[in-house]
Amino acid sequence: MERLRVGVLISGRGSNLQALIDAAADPAYPAEIVTVISNRGAVPGLARAASSGIVNLVIAETDRAAFAAAADRVLREARVGLVALAGFMRLLDASFVAAWTDRMVNIHPSLLPAFPGLHPQRQALAAGVKFSGCTVHFVRAEVDTGPIIAQAVVPVADGDDETRLAERILAAEHRLYPLAVRLYAEGRLRVAGNKVTVTGGMPPDIAALNPSGTLTEKLA
Repeated sequence: MERLRVGVLISGRGSNLQALIDAAADPAYPAEIVTVISNRGAVPGLARAASSGIVNLVIAETDRAAFAAAADRVLREARVGLVALAGFMRLLDASFVAAWTDRMVNIHPSLLPAFPGLHPQRQALAAGVKFSGCTVHFVRAEVDTGPIIAQAVVPVADGDDETRLAERILAAEHRLYPLAVRLYAEGRLRVAGNKVTVTGGMPPDIAALNPSGTLTEKLA
């Protein structure tokens, strides 16, 4: 079976990109990263792509529509089936989002719909929540909205600052994103309105990220 061709949009260090690259290194993984686009030059994520032999480029257009047109052309020429945003820190043109509806995913470091936008870890700490986490969702025009595919829960410790909580959440992101992309690649996601269902049920490795019982023991 042909593997799903994935294009990744980044703006910085590309740690979630690396998690996807590492997953795709397994021939049994049903997706491959075929192109990486950054809106910023000389970022670590581009070096990660290059070291893995993945086509990568910078589209530094500041105009949102111009960026969308250029990125769309690159993705279509690469025969991309899924766009994955991985630390992509720009608002996308609505026409681009519409063109890739239900074929573009994002990962956000909070349990959406709580704490969307910038500095979600800071928002979580200010709110005094006991748990935070990350969310993989389909992208819609409104920031950090869209049908939720999967979430991972992370405990908030009493002594946490923004950096410590962000590191704990990032470790969960690196597990969750490849699993969510795998579900898409296997054709197991169904979107109805703002709800995603997984045919065949959620696999055990994702369920382990959302346990009902010993959550702290499994994710601390």
